Amino acid sequence: MAATRILGMRVDPLSYEEATEKVLTWAVAGESRYVCVANVHMVMEAHDDPNFRALVNAADLVTPDGMPLVWMLRKLGHPYQERVYGPELTLRVCAEAARRGVPVGFYGGHPEALEALVRNLRTRFPGLRVVYAYSPPFRPLTPKEDERITEEINALGCRILFVGLGCPKQERWMAEHKGKLWAVMLGVGAAFDFHAGRVRQAPVWMQRAGLEWLFRLGQEPRRLWRRYLKHNPRFLLLAFLQLTGMRRFA
Repeated sequence: MAATRILGMRVDPLSYEEATEKVLTWAVAGESRYVCVANVHMVMEAHDDPNFRALVNAADLVTPDGMPLVWMLRKLGHPYQERVYGPELTLRVCAEAARRGVPVGFYGGHPEALEALVRNLRTRFPGLRVVYAYSPPFRPLTPKEDERITEEINALGCRILFVGLGCPKQERWMAEHKGKLWAVMLGVGAAFDFHAGRVRQAPVWMQRAGLEWLFRLGQEPRRLWRRYLKHNPRFLLLAFLQLTGMRRFA
């Protein structure tokens, strides 16, 4: 698997099956790893912040979560690339973790959403061993609090930790905890609210057409309009410049 750079940020061309198998292999071995699921928002955050770009590029896996990234990969030499979508990857990893008896945990989300998420996933995957679930406060944790949480996750034997703090917070958190948490961390963001039943997912046709952002904007306009106004037009321009060779990205 040869990683490809989109506006300078790494994205790995791979399938759901390959991503799921990598996560489970690392988890069974008790390795400390982190996985990013990349969309336009993440690419533009990485473009604007070299430090953030460096930590995404240092991830153990970066999947193409957004359709614009899938289209870019196809243009950049991977014609059969499909989407590896965070909410779907969450379900596939949970299914395989349940089958293999690998303990999982969840970090992030609102308390009510987290409770519903765990309940729904346990119902869907009866063998799923959820050993940890915590909704952290919105304020920064103190070093002592962070140390306590890290020790608790490790003590409970969590081997796959789904992180739902939103981009770029969750990616920074995972990078900071690599080598401290002996689990595979997956930054899956909105998957928490989707699988908790708090937020509706876009219809499949809108997802395939790359219009999921429009559906989400309609649901949460006050929270998302600035993000999309800032990032989407710039991404289109910069992607065009990369594809035409008019600009190179480090």
